[in-house]
Amino acid sequence: MYAKPPTMKFIYLTLITTVLIACQAEPRAVSDASNVGATGQPSEPIAMKKPHVLEAHGEQRVDNYYWLRDDTRSNPEVLAYLEAENAWTEHQLRDSKALQETLYGEMVSRLTPEDTSVPVRDGDYWYYSRFQPGQDFALYVRRAGSLEAAEEILIDGNKRAEGYDYFSLANLTPSDDGRFIAVAEDFVGRRIHEIRILDTYSGQFLPEVLSEAAPDLAWSADGQYLFYLKQDPQTLLAKYVMRHKLGTAPAEDEIVYEERDETFYTSLYRSRSGTWLALMHSETNTTEVQLMRADSPTGAFKPVIPREINHEYSVEDVDGKLYILTNWQSKNFRVIATNFESAGDKSKWTEVIPTTPGQLITDITALRDWLVLETLQDGQRRIWAQSRLSGERLSIDTDEPATTYWGSDNVSTDTSIFRYVQTSLTRPNQTWEVDLDTGTRRLLKETKVPGAYDTTQYVAKKIDLPSRDGTLVPVTLAYHRNTPLDGSAPGLVYGYGSYGSSTLPYFNPALISLLDRGFVYAIAHIRGGQERGREWYEDGKMMNKINTFTDFIDVTGALQNQAIIDPNRTYARGGSAGGLLMGAVLNMAPSMYHGVIAAVPFVDVITTMSDPSIPLTTGEWNEWGDPREKAAYDYMLSYSPYDQVSAQDYPNLLVTTGLHDSQVQYFEPAKWVAKLREYRTDQNKLVLYTDMSAGHSGASGRLKRFKDYAREFAFLISLSEGKDASH
Repeated sequence: MYAKPPTMKFIYLTLITTVLIACQAEPRAVSDASNVGATGQPSEPIAMKKPHVLEAHGEQRVDNYYWLRDDTRSNPEVLAYLEAENAWTEHQLRDSKALQETLYGEMVSRLTPEDTSVPVRDGDYWYYSRFQPGQDFALYVRRAGSLEAAEEILIDGNKRAEGYDYFSLANLTPSDDGRFIAVAEDFVGRRIHEIRILDTYSGQFLPEVLSEAAPDLAWSADGQYLFYLKQDPQTLLAKYVMRHKLGTAPAEDEIVYEERDETFYTSLYRSRSGTWLALMHSETNTTEVQLMRADSPTGAFKPVIPREINHEYSVEDVDGKLYILTNWQSKNFRVIATNFESAGDKSKWTEVIPTTPGQLITDITALRDWLVLETLQDGQRRIWAQSRLSGERLSIDTDEPATTYWGSDNVSTDTSIFRYVQTSLTRPNQTWEVDLDTGTRRLLKETKVPGAYDTTQYVAKKIDLPSRDGTLVPVTLAYHRNTPLDGSAPGLVYGYGSYGSSTLPYFNPALISLLDRGFVYAIAHIRGGQERGREWYEDGKMMNKINTFTDFIDVTGALQNQAIIDPNRTYARGGSAGGLLMGAVLNMAPSMYHGVIAAVPFVDVITTMSDPSIPLTTGEWNEWGDPREKAAYDYMLSYSPYDQVSAQDYPNLLVTTGLHDSQVQYFEPAKWVAKLREYRTDQNKLVLYTDMSAGHSGASGRLKRFKDYAREFAFLISLSEGKDASH
């Protein structure tokens, strides 16, 4: 979604992924978990081939590893194969175990043991979360009236997680009077949530549990009704908007709205003014917002502007006026003012903030007397405000290069205070607030890194590098100031480039472990994101998708040719759609990289986009193309990583997935690795790690995720130091 919904009234209280060369003389097919060689050590898993014919447009594709798909995730043969791959991964990475432990220790040591989020005022309470030393999950707490009042613990995430391999508290939403707290929890990792309601008077959860739900929640003004989204159990689309009356059985919940177009996703929120309950229906190129008054919760949702193909918009309201961020007659968006009754009549719109060439407006926040805009231009995120009264403009960010800014926890419209976060690859997050009436700024929190971390010892900067068609691609670099840029430093190049999602640099304490070991880290802001405006996205999607891959390859080549990184120690990483990028790049330019990490990679493009029963498929036809159309089918087939695997040398490869991933199903990377084993002509490392209890976002808990980082970084560091003998 590119024109995002406004900051929601509910609060996310989180602090914030056929030639076969094998090592054994006689590799064998794996159909059981006891994949052990004569030496007692795990042998390389060779998946059995069970031909499955897929037909489209009069053509046949034979998928020998289709059998690895098990929607129940209970097939013993499939699970045995995944476990055998895990055992092989453990064996292949055994020499890096000590390094993994060292890296994990370093990463965790950079976390503040007792970290606390910045309190947020909502109604009569200040809400925040805090971690206690050694704990994976936060306490969600509040104070009544002032920050000096006694602390009230609402939810202990550690207790909620007890007995589960995975836990995520995805949303915590208080009713207007603060008595009831609705929480959305995921105990599996497939982003299917259970919603419970805490009565803060008794400290107990109400008996009703709302299941198979998305995390979106919104209360009516009187706190008697909770609105939520019911998911289709197969596709996970939020098809039904439900109205739950407090104290009644979930079976009595009413369907308020049904989304019948399976290419649309639905999200639900309460407007920051508190006036409206809102639905946003979105697909790649189109959005529609519907509103219902929060003080009339038994009514119906009505569209602000009925959906029109290729019209994207979002809505903010303040003082009875609607401010709409729209791309109508403005590819990079503009802001218009109207009211609910007249919004559908474009002749009654008043333009408030026009479009600016090269500048994409990504978000708008309406305050009492101000409109705050978040924009992207030349790969740089900016924040500025315009007075609703005089039109005066005020720059909020400090325009530092390679720095990211975003609005944070602005839950009310009745204020002149705007809160935002400032960060970079080398600078820990700072949370600021600015009084737009006076221009006064106040630092609310600076994330502390325990120990001797000194941001001045690191360099973060932005450069532009050319792609093969002459397009300049923004690149953000980070490295230790003592690392020589003479072509001798190992380099890790990261990319995503899909969905119009811009890869903005932010501080990750894990990254410092790479920089301290002489790595240069580069984010390639390739086409498919929106770093240079909407055209940047459109030039990297659908029938232009190849630009995403060639941009990444050419940025890598330029980094090598300009002696920024060592051509013999160049690595790449991407996840999800960025994993598709990794798969395509591996097929197109395998010799350019010494090693690659593909996290939860989307690699079986044609098969997935041809199957509407797979979660998220239908909503993405306007991103990748609809393979029911021959031209789209042929184009997608030309780059689909799984289909384009060939008999060639591939670099060292670490692939990760989660058994319960609902966004990129585990069987895509599993099939891909199996096919790579069949075709590759090299003897480099090829390992697949499946987290048997995680989903798309990896392990839950703030500490466990650093185990994943440690595994990945140890893989890269070992390769860079020449410790890459694979068998």
